[in-house]
Amino acid sequence: MAAYGLYSHIQSNRRRSIALLVGLFFLVYALVYAGALLAEALSVNADLDTLLRLAWRDLIGAAPLATLGTALWVAIAYYFHQGIIDAVTGGREVTRAQAPRLYNVLENLCISRGIAMPKPKVMESGALNAFATGMNQRQYSITVTSGLLSVLDDAEIESVLGHELTHIRNGDVRLMVIAVVIAGIISFAAELVFRLWFYNGFSFRGSRSSDQRGGGGGAGGGAAIALLIAVALLVIAYLLSFIIRLALSRAREFLADAGSVELTQNPDAMISALRKIEGRGELPGATSAVMEMCVDNPREGFGELFDTHPTVESRVTALVKFAGGHDPGPLALPQPDGEATPAAPAGGPWGPSPATGPSGSETEPAADGASPPGIDNPSGSGPWGPHNTG
Repeated sequence: MAAYGLYSHIQSNRRRSIALLVGLFFLVYALVYAGALLAEALSVNADLDTLLRLAWRDLIGAAPLATLGTALWVAIAYYFHQGIIDAVTGGREVTRAQAPRLYNVLENLCISRGIAMPKPKVMESGALNAFATGMNQRQYSITVTSGLLSVLDDAEIESVLGHELTHIRNGDVRLMVIAVVIAGIISFAAELVFRLWFYNGFSFRGSRSSDQRGGGGGAGGGAAIALLIAVALLVIAYLLSFIIRLALSRAREFLADAGSVELTQNPDAMISALRKIEGRGELPGATSAVMEMCVDNPREGFGELFDTHPTVESRVTALVKFAGGHDPGPLALPQPDGEATPAAPAGGPWGPSPATGPSGSETEPAADGASPPGIDNPSGSGPWGPHNTG
């Protein structure tokens, strides 16, 4: 775990956030240029050099509007992304009175480390999952499913919340939101140009002559090459909307697991939480962007190269190896069917529940009264500060 380097990971996330925002504008300009080149190639019979020059002139003219539109999109995403995510997932902020168990566990965890408490939210779903969102301290929130609250015991919920708090601390959440915004802009712009071309583009041919725009005649080959260049730019940009998530290192999940152990001093709870969540986190109606923010993304697994999360198996193996945890193996749980959820702990899914261990029995203190060590942290202290065991 230490090989990943916590401080370097946080600094890398900051650099990537800035680079992605700067790169976003260049990608938008490339899309505008591709659209202009398509329009010129379909409407002007000229050689390739002339078409490229005309498209460049169109880009210069459209650049202010493209810049303003991109900046407006980023601003809207910055201020309203949480509302959009809540609308998609059905998440709602809860108070202590509405969800005392979730609220108290999160509050106690934050107080013990002097962390600003994010807004707790609950979405009604039998799925077992959680995710954090936000761009700054005022916006940060952690959303958990009602299914997670029903199935996990207090120690496991604390571990999941510690995982999400670590994502917030490490800057993973901010980077993820920025990446989602960029992917959305690229995908929208590329699809818009494609649709305009396929539905209306061919009607442009012959609408303007080369004499009107200063081009030469008999240059159909130049138009064909220009079309290929424009389509290639659009395809590349569209693919970037899919693979932009590769900017999000899968190491972030290992580090978040490690950070959770630092916070809770309970690697077994993190392991059992992952085993219960494994394969049970599908959020109906949620977009891929939302699923990529979750503790586990069950939609992956067909091509590990493009996965945003390492497998639960590899994460558990790391926790056993570096944190001294114990793996109970895959856990059999009642599968939610959308109408009935698994039996809730005593007190209801959001009410008090007895502290139980990974096996479901009441937890007992270690024989020597010591807390399990953190990852690469035998003393129980780390970037979160010393752990209060008393």
